[in-house]
Amino acid sequence: MAVIGRIREKMGIAVVIFVFVAISAFVLGDLLGNNSVLLNDKSVGSIAGESISIDEYQQAIAERENSYIMQYRQQPGDRQMPILRQQAWEMLIVKHAIEGQFEKVGSVVTLEEMEDMLYGKNVNPSIRQNFTDPATGEFDVQAVKRTLKNLQNPPENADAQMLSQWENQRVQWEVFQNELMTARARIKYENLIIKSTYVTKAEAEQNYHAQTDVAEVKYVYVPYFSVSDSAINVTDADYQAYYNNNKEKYKSEYTRDLKYVQFPVTASAEDSLAIRTELEKIATEFKNSTEDSLFAANNTDNAASAYLKFSSANLPSYLTKDELITGNVKGPFINAGSYYVVKVTSAGKEKLDSAKASHILFQWNSTSEADKAEAKARATKVLEEIKGGASFEDKAREFGTDGSAANGGDLGWFYSGNDNNYQHMVPAFEKPVFDATKPGLLNDLVETEFGYHIVKVTSTKKSKDVNTYTVTQIEREISASDASINEALRKAEAFASELSGVDNFTARASQEGLTVYDGKNIGVAERRLNTLPDARAIIQWLFRDADKGDVSKVFDLQDVYVVAVMTGEVEKGYKSLSLVKDEIAPAVKNEAKAKIIIEKLSKLQGSLDEIAAAYGKDATVNTSTDLKLSTSSLVGPGFDPKAIGEAFAPENGKRTKPFEAERGVMLVEMQNKTIAPEIADYAAYKESLVQSATSRNTSGIGDAIKEKSNITDKRYKYF
Repeated sequence: MAVIGRIREKMGIAVVIFVFVAISAFVLGDLLGNNSVLLNDKSVGSIAGESISIDEYQQAIAERENSYIMQYRQQPGDRQMPILRQQAWEMLIVKHAIEGQFEKVGSVVTLEEMEDMLYGKNVNPSIRQNFTDPATGEFDVQAVKRTLKNLQNPPENADAQMLSQWENQRVQWEVFQNELMTARARIKYENLIIKSTYVTKAEAEQNYHAQTDVAEVKYVYVPYFSVSDSAINVTDADYQAYYNNNKEKYKSEYTRDLKYVQFPVTASAEDSLAIRTELEKIATEFKNSTEDSLFAANNTDNAASAYLKFSSANLPSYLTKDELITGNVKGPFINAGSYYVVKVTSAGKEKLDSAKASHILFQWNSTSEADKAEAKARATKVLEEIKGGASFEDKAREFGTDGSAANGGDLGWFYSGNDNNYQHMVPAFEKPVFDATKPGLLNDLVETEFGYHIVKVTSTKKSKDVNTYTVTQIEREISASDASINEALRKAEAFASELSGVDNFTARASQEGLTVYDGKNIGVAERRLNTLPDARAIIQWLFRDADKGDVSKVFDLQDVYVVAVMTGEVEKGYKSLSLVKDEIAPAVKNEAKAKIIIEKLSKLQGSLDEIAAAYGKDATVNTSTDLKLSTSSLVGPGFDPKAIGEAFAPENGKRTKPFEAERGVMLVEMQNKTIAPEIADYAAYKESLVQSATSRNTSGIGDAIKEKSNITDKRYKYF
């Protein structure tokens, strides 16, 4: 106040008012701004009408961290935390939206069930893993009971550190036990719904005919592209009619859109030359070194690959057998964006066991009992189909969730043991493969930390002498210098300077020759932005701070700088016609083209070949001699289940009228249709439908509850 008094005396009342207003604006801005303590309701969203506070969410995250520590015996890192945060949100959805459903149907977990999961006949896998004697491989029931007893009361005469450790263990166990009970209650609840699945005899008989009735058909196919866009007249009424008839396709969660430009941080030619020059000197010293491993470790950017052992079967592409002479130094040379200098330390032979197998991996969304049970149900269904004669390779391509799926699940040869220098598998996968006495499909699923595997052994265990080579290598990534990094940042900041509005953004990008990327339908929980893997900061800005036309600050995504502009948003519900007009334009135009094609085909007469010839070169005639209702594609039209149904309808010798298909217009003639005879028992076909319905129900129950729970996700305010 003394300062303000002196200002009043020297500069007058006007200046005092100005200073007071400025100070007030500063204080109020801090209190009432985006990060306001007063106005911020500390909510991260709502679930089933209940507001979720940041405190409750952080508590859920802490519980997931404790569970992770208990399971993996280590602290989660930066890569694990986004996953744990999402799991925490899913836990809150279970708590506020799904657990209420448990109570309505009486799905509770008794003390006897809990004991059964801890040390009874159906021990939880995590419990079994943590209480199995590594020396004997036997599950130690007494160790579980001792642990439970010790957690009931703190240890006597314990110091502060011991008490703290005991309390942490007690909390971790309590979290784990609560999750275990919730998961079991959810399984019981879902089983009540799943077990209500019922298939009638009529449905089973229909499935039998879909699988066994066979038709021989001949058809004319005219693709829509045979009619040019200039030949049709599409009105606003046509767009509105299509939109009204297909409105359910355009339901949307709350999303926002943006555009962005990139400024890659790349090494210049000068940067690359400087690294090569340094490595040329190091290569000379490396050749004369007597402590290869130590020398490489002290000079490499990648200590993990400084000392490696290869077999002749898994040599890296940058080494040939002719170069594998002890003491030989190769480099510097470029491989996969890095310079390498490699020295051959030794060569020899080892006797190793190897086998070859294929697999189909079914991953779970989380390690909860419910998610694991759902993954196991999917895997079991596919395993039974393969046992019934389905192609393993086809199923691998359809259901596989790792890189081997494209190759029919083939994993190639791998070695036993845990030597990281050779391709090997985790012990849980390796053991049943190496124990197999003959090639073929394993009878049961194999569970590993990655999920459930259907496994086919293609070559059993073989022991053989393998040529091995030990190398030490120095790797230097061709990275940008500080000057190159600063130049990329300078360009990004210059682009974003005094820029606002979508039109100005795209105009300036065009002037500077920059590619403008679109980010469409971005959800509040997204972490990726097209090919940018960790763009969470941009997503947070988009939802927390941006209005339409706002241009962002420069975002540093490690190897690229990004500047974005918000372009629009879609509220939860149905997208408007104006938003989807471009998206539905091809379908609306195809409807107009279909009318022209159908009208022309309807006027033509004669055999199908004559009709096709009269129509013109775009009309083709095809046949299918083994068409079944269970198939989904035809030569020409491609994937089109609706067209299959239309094609199957006519009686022998009859034709359909020209009809609109997915990619063109068809006219089908039934050559011969063979209806399978009635059979006494449709049980197998009924079971197939039951399994399919069960699989759909298993995966759909949680989604159905979520959809009805009116979930609002505002975690972007904090994470």
